[in-house]
Amino acid sequence: MNAMTNTILDTDRERAHLKAVTVSYGDQIEPFDAKMREYMMRTFAPFFGHGKCLQVGCAHGDQTTLLSERYDDLTVVEGAREFIDYTRARVGERVRFVEGLVEDFETEDRYETIIFSHVLEHVIDPATCLRKLGALLTPTGRLYVVVPNAEAASRRIAVKMGALTHLEDMSPGDIAAGHRRVYRLDTLCRDVLAAGLRVSESGGIFFKPLANFQFDALIGGSLISEAFMEGCYLLGKEQPTMSASIFVVASRRD
Repeated sequence: MNAMTNTILDTDRERAHLKAVTVSYGDQIEPFDAKMREYMMRTFAPFFGHGKCLQVGCAHGDQTTLLSERYDDLTVVEGAREFIDYTRARVGERVRFVEGLVEDFETEDRYETIIFSHVLEHVIDPATCLRKLGALLTPTGRLYVVVPNAEAASRRIAVKMGALTHLEDMSPGDIAAGHRRVYRLDTLCRDVLAAGLRVSESGGIFFKPLANFQFDALIGGSLISEAFMEGCYLLGKEQPTMSASIFVVASRRD
């Protein structure tokens, strides 16, 4: 895990990088990813406030769809035109889209809710992005940062199998998706605090004993029932270091 830096962003190069990695996402939402977005919404529901909402990164729009049902004023910043087109086709005109990188996003608006889900591991400079989003919060607003978990049970098994050399090793899937780092809960909290934000809540989402592709193949069948999925979700609350994703709910310090 790299320490936070203040790197000068080459916007054109970063856009080209983003366009290249969007291919790895395919043209459809995988079952496990869709379920994870539902679990994220359940996890954050007790903390959600009213007012304007900003989502950074929409991918195929599964989380955007859920947010649009919760917020009347929703803006999405997304660097990949393909993802914007895909998501707009799902949600229609009730969501405002801005094509561009979060590092370049400028607005006079301030947001009660900012969703930064599975994006921080992609960016060049976490410090710049976290500080920028923190500055876009209202005084009572919250920033929800979610990243894949380096210590997930499935990754621990991969290390024992020899598929990964260590928990923070980058898998072929990580590299194809454009990930630049893998977070643990302590390093995620460290980066949020270093950006001048306050951590009000943190934890894990969904105990993960299998890899994504294994869940995708088994969800809906006799081996992975809804009851099993619910059990993994509840266990993730108790065992955050074994979860698929880890999160921080952050706010301004002033």
